[in-house]
Amino acid sequence: MDAARSAVRRTVRGAVHTLSTSDDGGLIGSALAPLKRYLGGGENPALPGEQQEFARVHFSGLLRCLVSRLSPDWLELLPDGQLEELCASFFLQGPANQAFLVLTESIEGAAGPSFRLMKMAQLLARFLSAGRMAAVMEAQCRQPTEPAFPLLQETLLTEVVSLPDRLGNRLQRENLAVFLPQNYFPLLGEAVMRVLHAVVDSLRGGADCSVAFVSQVLGKACVRGRQKEMLGVLVPQLTVLTQGSCLWQRVCWRLMECVPDRAMEAVLMGLMEAASGPAALSRLLGNLVMKNRKAQFVMTRKLLFLQYSYTTPVLQILLGYLAMDSQRRPLLTQALKELLETWGASSAIRHTPLPQQCHVSKAVLICLAYLGEAELQDSRDELLSSLMAGVKSRLDSSLPAVRRLGMIVAEVASARIHPDGPPLKFQYEEDELSRELLALAAPLPAADSPSEAGPVVAPAAAETPDEEVVDGGVPQAQREGSGSELDSDDEFVPYDMSGDQELRNSKAPIYVRDCVEALTVSEDGERWEAALRALEGLVFRSPAAAREVSVELAKVLLHLEEKKSVAGFEGLRQRALVAVTVTDPAQVAEYLTSQFYALNYSLRQRMDILDVLTLAAQELSRPGRLGRASPCSTGPGGPAAPAWRVVVEERIRSKTRRFAQGSTRQGPAASPNEFNSVAGCFFFPLVRHFDRPLVTFDLLGDDQLVLGRLAHTLGALMYLAVNTTVAAPMGRALLDFVWALRFHGDAYVRRGLLCAVSSVLLSVPPERLLGDLLGELLEARCWLAGVAEQEPDEDCRMLAMRALLLLEKLKDKLLPCPEP
Repeated sequence: MDAARSAVRRTVRGAVHTLSTSDDGGLIGSALAPLKRYLGGGENPALPGEQQEFARVHFSGLLRCLVSRLSPDWLELLPDGQLEELCASFFLQGPANQAFLVLTESIEGAAGPSFRLMKMAQLLARFLSAGRMAAVMEAQCRQPTEPAFPLLQETLLTEVVSLPDRLGNRLQRENLAVFLPQNYFPLLGEAVMRVLHAVVDSLRGGADCSVAFVSQVLGKACVRGRQKEMLGVLVPQLTVLTQGSCLWQRVCWRLMECVPDRAMEAVLMGLMEAASGPAALSRLLGNLVMKNRKAQFVMTRKLLFLQYSYTTPVLQILLGYLAMDSQRRPLLTQALKELLETWGASSAIRHTPLPQQCHVSKAVLICLAYLGEAELQDSRDELLSSLMAGVKSRLDSSLPAVRRLGMIVAEVASARIHPDGPPLKFQYEEDELSRELLALAAPLPAADSPSEAGPVVAPAAAETPDEEVVDGGVPQAQREGSGSELDSDDEFVPYDMSGDQELRNSKAPIYVRDCVEALTVSEDGERWEAALRALEGLVFRSPAAAREVSVELAKVLLHLEEKKSVAGFEGLRQRALVAVTVTDPAQVAEYLTSQFYALNYSLRQRMDILDVLTLAAQELSRPGRLGRASPCSTGPGGPAAPAWRVVVEERIRSKTRRFAQGSTRQGPAASPNEFNSVAGCFFFPLVRHFDRPLVTFDLLGDDQLVLGRLAHTLGALMYLAVNTTVAAPMGRALLDFVWALRFHGDAYVRRGLLCAVSSVLLSVPPERLLGDLLGELLEARCWLAGVAEQEPDEDCRMLAMRALLLLEKLKDKLLPCPEP
């Protein structure tokens, strides 16, 4: 053995001496050729002991000597690139891990852009294209005959995963395509597959192997954000290979079990995005969730409660994986309990963004779809308790989307948890999200594709007709059912009845007082409806008569209840109230604002008052309002205004040649802002008593929906009071209102407060803002910055950012930067 070592040492030393000192190409070639027998190839390979000695002691030194001699003149010592190919053969045929480390080391050590740097980069590209990266990892997977060096494995791991970054930094604009991350990591994924094939073949042959190094490579690549490139190559192939092979399943399970804890989250998230279904994920992971605590935390806590950016199919695959095996189903039941508890927690509803609440709601419905009735019955009391508490908290929310989530989940969950009890039914508007949630409730078994793995998500367009439509737009069912006796009916053209009016027995009132009488004492339903429909037009046609009974009429309309089914009753009542308020704004606004804080009013009536005040203020502040006729000025039941004048003027305009440049149309005539004189009557009574609770009305308590509407109304009134004399006092009062409620727990209220701040910045003159409200603005700026950074509600963050931008524009306008 010692003689063999000595022979190898003498041969290598002679070759290295020749390489270092000689410039004769033939001599260099004759010195390198005998060394190739130690690589195991050729007609006369060296003995195994000599090959091991060469690889263990001399190979790296020889490669470094070759790199040090690399230059244009040295490569031309032999013709036709023979010397370059001879040197490359040592890198491509020798021990892969040493060749890889020498290549990366030489690239790192090369001085700037140079010939040697580019040659080493090209050689490394050939190394990767030849599949030598698989040999690098395969050498670390085989059972070592000598103790392994952890430092060597750590160095190899770092170099393998960070190769694109290192080459990009060294080569800059001269970087090769193979080293780009989008090209390198799929190639690395293919190398991992070749290593796994070699491991499986070795296990079938009875040899021991370890996939720990491959697991570390996979984990480190996923931590660096390359899950899509790596797992996009691995998962489809492993999904097919594990379908009929228990050995491949065991290798995959071991591969995932050896992933370091710090990389487990990244690997699992990438797997669930790349897997085709719960069954495929189950074959790849096995019972990893039961063996690894980090995997259990990620799959049953983090992905369900914290990470809500993933799609619904990913959520279905995750929960379907938990439902695939009897050992994992208790985790699914426990996850449902925790999800329902979080879904119904009032604190979570207030402080979590709406997308996260939708994510949790979807998870609840998918869990209910996968669990059986027996499993649900075992925990029925606990689940119903959490569900009922959550329904109450969600129905108390001011946000319609949160209430709708509560209704949908309550309907589905109550039917699944307690099928024998009375079903819960709610009325809500259907939208894309509600249809998707209802589609998730269908109990289906787990399968191998996302569509089969659980409830099929309904598409956005759910109004697809059942009949097949054939040419001409006629449904197939109708085409087949039509007989010859009906053919003659198809030839008739339907008569246009769109302009017909319903005949009524009662005539519409022609005076405002008649409308008041009809709405209060009349028992005739048709007369009552006619009065309601005619009231708006009569108020605009007879403003003097309307002012005489304005307060009485406002009181009647505010308390008016629907005696008969009238289409658009709420809209008719609201428009009539707005018309009365616009006609006599001071008196009606004083009455409405006083009734807002009065006893014995429902929340609906109080919100109606706020809506009417906002619409009336908008109408009063509209430029040129008096110069334009009201759209409802036509008498009730009378014919519409003739359109012939418009037609004639349009014909004249089209046939007239004009030689003057510019527009011939006159702009709207200037007129005073009618809201200027009554803005205080609308605003100050509303903001005065918001902190005084009543027996049936507490804005700072349970009536947060009305408080949010009040904040939005005050902001709208402030915005409509722009350029009015009372804008500055209104702004100060509104900022005090905002400052008192800035930490309110309801997101709808906080949105209203942020809108109010923006209204102050837009409506109050900038000089008055900095002169009278400077302290309030500085405090508001700090608060807005905190909201923009830490607020869980997305709309609140956007509103805070807009207010901050308005503040910056205000500062730039009044405090210009000094000229250099």
